[in-house]
Amino acid sequence: MAVLEIKDLHVAIEDKAILKGVNLTIKTGEIHAVMGPNGTGKSTLAAAIMGNPAFEVTQGEILLDGENVLEMEVDERARAGLFLAVQYPSEIPGVTNAEFMRAAINARRDEDDKMDVRTFIKKLDDKMALLNMPEEMAERYLNEGFSGGEKKRNEILQCLMIEPSFAILDEIDSGLDIDALKWVSNGVNAMRGDDFGSLIITHYQRLLNYIKPDVVHIMMDGRIVMTGDAELAKRLEAEGYKGISEELGLTYEEKA
Repeated sequence: MAVLEIKDLHVAIEDKAILKGVNLTIKTGEIHAVMGPNGTGKSTLAAAIMGNPAFEVTQGEILLDGENVLEMEVDERARAGLFLAVQYPSEIPGVTNAEFMRAAINARRDEDDKMDVRTFIKKLDDKMALLNMPEEMAERYLNEGFSGGEKKRNEILQCLMIEPSFAILDEIDSGLDIDALKWVSNGVNAMRGDDFGSLIITHYQRLLNYIKPDVVHIMMDGRIVMTGDAELAKRLEAEGYKGISEELGLTYEEKA
């Protein structure tokens, strides 16, 4: 069992405090969901875990099996078992999907244990079928000309192929129609198990109808203010953030 611990995390961007003391522990075998209003720090949390240099950690710790993640470069974090599916994946002309994923897989392996081409192709075919992705997408340049739904599905394909210990999935449901949402959810659910944990950032209960979380956290004003089981997300859907904030004695202003 691997453990990702976030302790009293404070993060700023351009001297503006965004996270103001986040505490969170995720173990492999668990799916955690983080929900919260726009601008409350959900994506900042994802970026800080993976080491986006635009976000300054001013206080606190991020530990992966006791090791200080904050001392690692971005590529070191990935090799250690962290994965981030971003809201807006970058296009990389000249590098095919297949080339990118095989390089990413082998970057985590020893020199004498690289995945051979035959094994890679078989695995890639199986995972693409799971996500209902056409075979030709493997040879397209990474995200170039992909629709929004194709990019999100491709992020989950990468996660399935790389097999990280922890995946941070930042609004993977954003912009998806119902069919694409089901295929993406199929991919995430296929990864569930004792060797995989995930932090899913979402605004909507609809994703959690397909991927049932073990733990749900509500984030407001840069902090986690409430934690519960999957029923908490349903309650939030019914009451909205205003109802939660009133119960906790917090000030909440709706944003457009």
